[in-house]
Amino acid sequence: MTTTARDPFDLLDRYGRVRAQTETLAAPLSPEDQTVQSMPDVSPTKWHRAHVTWFFETFVLADSEPSFEPFQDTYWFLFNSYYEAVGPRYARAERGQISRPGAHDVGVYRSNVDDRMRDLLDRLDEGSLSKIADTIELGFHHEQQHQELLLMDIKHVLSRNPLRPTYAGSPSAESAPDTLGWVDVEGGLVEIGHDGDGFSFDNELPRHQQWLQPYRLADRLVTNAEWLEFIADGGYRRHELWLSDGWARVNTDGWQAPAYWFQVDGQWFEHSLNGTWPVNPGLPVSHVSYYEAEAFATWAGKRLPSEAEWEHAAELALAGAGPGIEGGNLADSETFHPRAAAPGSGGLRQLFGDCWEWTSSAYHPYPGFHPADGAIGEYNGKFMSNQMVLRGGCAFTPSGHTRSSYRNFFPHGARWALSGVRLAEGRRA
Repeated sequence: MTTTARDPFDLLDRYGRVRAQTETLAAPLSPEDQTVQSMPDVSPTKWHRAHVTWFFETFVLADSEPSFEPFQDTYWFLFNSYYEAVGPRYARAERGQISRPGAHDVGVYRSNVDDRMRDLLDRLDEGSLSKIADTIELGFHHEQQHQELLLMDIKHVLSRNPLRPTYAGSPSAESAPDTLGWVDVEGGLVEIGHDGDGFSFDNELPRHQQWLQPYRLADRLVTNAEWLEFIADGGYRRHELWLSDGWARVNTDGWQAPAYWFQVDGQWFEHSLNGTWPVNPGLPVSHVSYYEAEAFATWAGKRLPSEAEWEHAAELALAGAGPGIEGGNLADSETFHPRAAAPGSGGLRQLFGDCWEWTSSAYHPYPGFHPADGAIGEYNGKFMSNQMVLRGGCAFTPSGHTRSSYRNFFPHGARWALSGVRLAEGRRA
């Protein structure tokens, strides 16, 4: 992880803003909402609120606070996620069984740690602050990751309720997809990975060279209308379109459409955080697994881009882009759902926001990667197996938490993430 921030006033301001945003996202939810765990991959909202607090208590206060004592001894066990070096932890799949501490008590825990963090930042000299600034910065980005997960997880929780409760946001007007365009990219010997300017996670490093053949990327994401064509053409019934493991999941789990889609009297509906509505043809398809993305690309006669292709094209777009390309439909838009692509202008659309985009790249370390020393080194490196890389960001991603080098990752069959599809192909002669 890299950062350049050292100003205590900047850290205090950012600490307050990041921590407040988590509480803002949790505010529409009842204490009961915040306790439910609807499947093993989902964590209760109050657990997310507590875990990000545990992070600051464990990795900052425990090392820097005089006469440190944890707020509550057992919280270190309850809210440790996967840090073996820190000690034992409560089983992930059983987090919904933790009725206490309740949502209010988690708020008390957050307030206690916040007060202690502010006191610490107020009194540290420059030398002491410089020793922990990187960890504090990591804590900001870690909490932003969990803000996104909080929204992903509560969407799944609310989807299981027959009352079809809403969270926030408003639906987009019904739209039709525009014509899919293509952007040609030269390829060649390119550099990918974080360039060292500002924060990055360790899995974005080191920057290194890769050779790319000339290629083309679709200028927007695949839409619901295009996915409906895939379904109508037997996409979920044709074994020849699928990887073997994917075909097994189709049959074992009974997949017939993206997650959160269901049919009533022949009409497809979709659950979202802003309600349950007929599937909007012009919006990007979302909540599809890598297996589904790969099968759709095969059906379309295309492929998924590699993560190096995606990053190289994104860097070219950012270097020559007009205003606004770095923005997009992120969580600060408060739509909490993908939107239709803006009108085509010859360049790449929907690069950042709307949906995380599956790539064809397995989540492996870059050449020369070394995890950090100590427990922090467990942050990313230990997951570099049996996962695929996604790029871009989504409508749940906090503003300021996207960049062209960001490597998100999920297992091949994951569908609860807000993930979509951008097609690629080789350059035509």
